[in-house]
Amino acid sequence: MSGKFLNNFCLLSLMLLVTLVCGCSRESGPNIQAGAYEVIDDQGTRVMLAHKPTRILTLAMGLDSIVLGMLPEDRLIAVNALADDPASSNIVTKAQKIQRKIKNPSAEEVLALKPDLVFVYNWGKAEIVDNLRELGIKTIVVKGPKSINDVKDNIKTIAGGIGEAAKGTQLIAMMDTKLSEIKTKIDNIKPEERKKIVLISLMTSYGGKGCTFDDICQYAGVINGVSAVGLHNGQQLTKEMLVAINPDILIMPVYNDHNTFDINKYNREFLEDPALQTLTAVKEKQLFYPQEGYIYNSSQDIVFGVQEVARAAYGELFKQPENCHISVAEIN
Repeated sequence: MSGKFLNNFCLLSLMLLVTLVCGCSRESGPNIQAGAYEVIDDQGTRVMLAHKPTRILTLAMGLDSIVLGMLPEDRLIAVNALADDPASSNIVTKAQKIQRKIKNPSAEEVLALKPDLVFVYNWGKAEIVDNLRELGIKTIVVKGPKSINDVKDNIKTIAGGIGEAAKGTQLIAMMDTKLSEIKTKIDNIKPEERKKIVLISLMTSYGGKGCTFDDICQYAGVINGVSAVGLHNGQQLTKEMLVAINPDILIMPVYNDHNTFDINKYNREFLEDPALQTLTAVKEKQLFYPQEGYIYNSSQDIVFGVQEVARAAYGELFKQPENCHISVAEIN
């Protein structure tokens, strides 16, 4: 009897232990649904998503372009106000399919759009990220890119956020293929034939060391005159500095904000300035009016910015059509 009693006691004890363990697991374990996943953003914040987002919003045109490189237009609930402007964008056709356009929405305005995921650059107003999260909006912060490699990092983060890591890998591979194609041509240009250029930007402190344009110039095989004299991005380029740089080519602005800004007047007044008449680029009329949607690009399409700068310096060898856009959105 004692042996039978002992066996029964051990069996009951084991069943009780299993019940307690399972009960504790149900009570204290995370309630993770099937298909849920986690993303770590540029600030180290862990963002948990229960499923792939269907109502996505970004607060920058470059981020719109990255998302549209992986997903169809109906997954974005709005795009940047300049995304359908041919003078500033290379995703015009896709942007025209998205009805709502935004500029700098407040957190409350974002909430009204009911996104299930928002992407934000870390160079914007830091408080909007906190505000969005306080309102319960899933928010992923990505790098304010300073290089092409930063853009690739952002693609990886965004691809992870939308649950399409493989498509992010494909985008980056396509970027690398394009850069390799450009490099093959650049390598045939002798060092003494490399052109010195300056970007004339409406953002008068843009273009020096530490920005995507400077990195674009390196890939394009040109000398960025602003960077060459030691100016960092954020430092003002004065007319005296420009005269000292004496570039071979000036890349002129074409931005017109849907034809509401008189860019021709701006350029005319700039080029007629008496202080600039000694510039080689001005005297020889080496003025390049780019497809600006490539030059200021911070998406996978930045590679076309590389080709556009190379076209400014070296001509038809680097000719390319408008509205080039790297996309794998059509792949299931």
